[in-house]
Amino acid sequence: MSNGGNQRPAVWCDFAGVLTAPIADTFTTFCANIRVRPEQLMASMLAVAREFGTDDIMLPLDTPLLSGIQWVRKMESLLARDFATIVDLSRFAELWFAERPPNAAMIDFVRTLRAEGVFVGMVSNMPPDFDPYWRAIVGPELFDEVVLSFEVGCRKPDRDIYELCAAKASVPAPSCVLIDDLSVNCRGAVEFGWQAIEFKDTDDAIARVREAVGL
Repeated sequence: MSNGGNQRPAVWCDFAGVLTAPIADTFTTFCANIRVRPEQLMASMLAVAREFGTDDIMLPLDTPLLSGIQWVRKMESLLARDFATIVDLSRFAELWFAERPPNAAMIDFVRTLRAEGVFVGMVSNMPPDFDPYWRAIVGPELFDEVVLSFEVGCRKPDRDIYELCAAKASVPAPSCVLIDDLSVNCRGAVEFGWQAIEFKDTDDAIARVREAVGL
């Protein structure tokens, strides 16, 4: 990848699935902890999302369109109605982060990038209720800037959030690099003119970022 000039690109990193274990692992562990089958939880999350005209299961929480407690009550009702499953989701955020290991190698790499003078930000689609939990895993001091969807009212893959991030980094869109585990978010970044690295493997992502920033 080329940075299009002498200035090093600004690197923007996703949180879940990049700086932590994969989302699929988180989902499976969460379902086991609340004793709900994954397909039942997914179906209920999708039903709530479709009330807002989307198949994106986290969209109602991320900007947010619903408060955490409103979402939880809808989920509990749907699980009871559709699957005869009675579950208490009042500790949803806490249990979502339970047993979630950090990606230590990727976190160390972020530190290395900043030590080399590279701008590094975190941009995440994040519900308000998750805020204290991600901070316990990866402190905001690790980054030059942190952009969270619930704070700014827009989310990946919307153009607005990429525009905001580029402005915060004080670089043009082609000088921004997104590291994200979701292809839809990477496509959104590329459509706005960013470079994007779809995270699948830590070593591969680190090598590709090094190439992008010239380290």
